[in-house]
Amino acid sequence: MAGEVGSGALRELILVVAVALAGLLLAMVAAFAPWHATPAGNAPAGLVELHSPGGPGSGPAATHVG
Repeated sequence: MAGEVGSGALRELILVVAVALAGLLLAMVAAFAPWHATPAGNAPAGLVELHSPGGPGSGPAATHVG
């Protein structure tokens, strides 16, 4: 019985592989496409700078009521 694979199973397997490849292609387009448009054209990709907060008095003052 295991050797009796019909054309329906093969067609379904080909469909699953095609959908997986289409998803992979869309993911690659989203990952490597330029994100930001500027008047001079597409902006180059770059790192985002992360800044740590200042000292204890640099943020907004919040009082805890409880």
